[in-house]
Formats: sequence, structure tokens, C-alpha cells
Amino acid sequence: MQLFYNPNIDGSSNQFSLNPEESKHIVKVLRKTTGDQLHITNGNGYIFTVEIIEPSEKKCKVAIVDEEKIHPAKHWLHMVVAPTKMNDRFEWFLEKATEIGVHEITPILCERSERKVIKPERLQKVLQSAMKQSLRAHLPKLNEAISLEKFLSKEQNGLLFIAHCEDEEKLELKRRVAPDKDITVLIGPEGDFTSKEIDLAYAAGFLPISLGTSRLRTETAAVVACTIINMINNG
Repeated sequence: MQLFYNPNIDGSSNQFSLNPEESKHIVKVLRKTTGDQLHITNGNGYIFTVEIIEPSEKKCKVAIVDEEKIHPAKHWLHMVVAPTKMNDRFEWFLEKATEIGVHEITPILCERSERKVIKPERLQKVLQSAMKQSLRAHLPKLNEAISLEKFLSKEQNGLLFIAHCEDEEKLELKRRVAPDKDITVLIGPEGDFTSKEIDLAYAAGFLPISLGTSRLRTETAAVVACTIINMINNG
């Protein structure tokens, strides 16, 4: 099955048109035509089976013939990650986290962050592409970039964890996580969190966790955390 994306489908109308990008891919690349069926998600938990009624490279018109509701996970995983210096590495994290099963992502700006500016439009496209490729019906929520201090000043719910490289006693993440619980994980920049930032996180209720004995890159650590939490919730 190949999955397409249209955020405006809500099932209230049985016909709609796809955007030019999706239309061109369907008609010109895949050579789909009248009567062919496609699968489309709105990113909010629905997968629609549609039939092409007017093939067009600019505005492919389809009719809904069936819909399926994909129920959300019982847990909510919020990854709060400092953007990496190389943008493609952060995009790699977004892609893999979406495939594994992340629900919300917040880019944080820290004292040692080497990247202070991100392009949300580009990151949204990465998330959409990964959602379609992995046949998921829920598009992760991407928040605006925020300073770590401002993020920690807001009330956070559920299990709260921070991964850092300071030499102190930490429990492995797999021993901290419980199934069906909301979880927020903080992952710092390449230079790690400062001692001050770690203390701020502790004061906000975050607990230190270990992701193993190796020192991991920012994006690797974030993907490892997603994988551990997904395995515990789907094991």
C-alpha cells in the first residue's frame, strides 16, 4: 500500500481534490487514472480509500469509498531535542522518530546549541514524508523552537526524563518507563547540557536517565530513546 496525505479530509464531503504535488506524483509518475484506488491519510488518525474520478497533474479529483479509524496509542511521547549543527542529522532524527512512533517534538535552544535557527516548513515536509512512508495515520505535532529555560518554565505532565553526559548515578531509561504513560524526554546539543541547565531540569521535575554505556550523538540518543519507549509500550 502507498499512502498519500491531505490534512483537509474530514469525511464530511465524499469528494475532494489533491494538491498539485500529490496530483503530479499520482498521475504522471504512478500513471494512475480514472477508477484507480488510492489510500490517503489526514494525519489525524484516518486512512481513506478513494477512487480517482478526474485524473489531473494539477488537481486530481477523487471520491471517498471507505474510511478506517486508526486508534491512537495509549501513551504520548514528547521528544524535546536540541537541533544539531548539521541540519540533515536533525531531519534524520525526525524521520526515524516518526517511523518508530513519536507524537510530539519540540526543538529546544540551549546554551551550547550550535544551531539557533530552524526551518519549520522543511521539517514539516520531513515528518509528512516519513508518516506516509511508514504507513502511519497520525502526523507528529511539531512545536516552534523554544529556549530550554522557557520550556522548563511551563508545566509538564507525565513521566519526565533528561539524558545528559554528566558523571552521576542514573537509571537506565528502560527501567524508568512504564507502559501507557505520557513521557517527555530531554536530549541536549552536541556539547551536552550545562550544569545549570541540568539543575533547572531537575527543579522542574525531570529525572536523569541513561541510554547505555556509549556516548551517543544527539540524534542517535533521541532515536534510541524513542525505540526503548516504543518497545515497552508495544512489547
